[in-house]
Amino acid sequence: MDISKKEEGELLIFNEGIIDAHCDTVHYFTQEKGSYIFSERNVLAQVDLPRMETGNIKVQFFALYIEPEYKPCHALKRCLQLLDLFYRTVESCIERIEVVYSFNDLIRVNREGKIAAVITVEGGEALEGDLGFLRIFYRLGIRGLGLTWNQRNQIADGVWEREAGGGLTRFGKKVIKEMNDVGMIIDLAHIAERGFNDVLALTTQPVVVSHANARAICDHPRNLTDRQLKLLQENGGVVGLSFYPAFICPENPNLEKLLDHFEHIAEIAGIDHLGIGSDFDGMEGNFLKDLNDVSSLHFLIEGLLSRGFKKEDVSKVLWGNFLRVINRVWKQ
Repeated sequence: MDISKKEEGELLIFNEGIIDAHCDTVHYFTQEKGSYIFSERNVLAQVDLPRMETGNIKVQFFALYIEPEYKPCHALKRCLQLLDLFYRTVESCIERIEVVYSFNDLIRVNREGKIAAVITVEGGEALEGDLGFLRIFYRLGIRGLGLTWNQRNQIADGVWEREAGGGLTRFGKKVIKEMNDVGMIIDLAHIAERGFNDVLALTTQPVVVSHANARAICDHPRNLTDRQLKLLQENGGVVGLSFYPAFICPENPNLEKLLDHFEHIAEIAGIDHLGIGSDFDGMEGNFLKDLNDVSSLHFLIEGLLSRGFKKEDVSKVLWGNFLRVINRVWKQ
């Protein structure tokens, strides 16, 4: 089904749902987390299907995070194990949530009253230096790739290696071109600054930083400098603000301090480049009191409105900005 520009514009303005660009919930699908059931309300984890419905999530990006113990030798195998777990779990509740592979899929699924699930991989180690695996991942339904986690890999340096000054490798440059060609979202969360710069100089498509905050507010290496925010603005990309306390404030992180990050990034990069990337289930039990799980997102909306964000701007943050990137990057 094709979506006209008029229809697309209406969706951007009037949809009251939320796109969350990052969660780590897939690890609760493993046997080790056997007491967690995705389709039921849980005391474990921050995300499950009932609480996503309560929180009015319309599109959820699910990251397949490759743990350090599987790197570098078993990253591909681990990625495929997680992908299998994800599909088996989501397909068991297809009447409420469905994996989407295109912009038109996403619109259809939401119109049917279901949540659209987007599969991403967090860590380019899963490619094992082979572009063929990137193309296979696309055929398997993966629509986004975080180029690095914190370490160095075959694509670039992560933020833990930032002192080395490494940017994109020759293989990394090929990955960027291939992702542009096939229609896969490039995620620059976790990448060191030189690699960030290299990607934005090379890509022909907007990128995302799925979960990060403002370095000017909290001086954490995972957060973005004002210069990076300006480059992201020029690219047309979007940063999803994370609720991870360490990225918000070194002392007494809370919702008000998270709202400071929203205000700062809106001022530096503009409201069109700001979204949500909660990082739910990637916080190791350390989370904000007022945003302790996905059902509590109404507190964030109330906070943005209380800070003077206009309703139409809040809709962009919650929904429209990431939808714009999806529509631009993915095949229809």
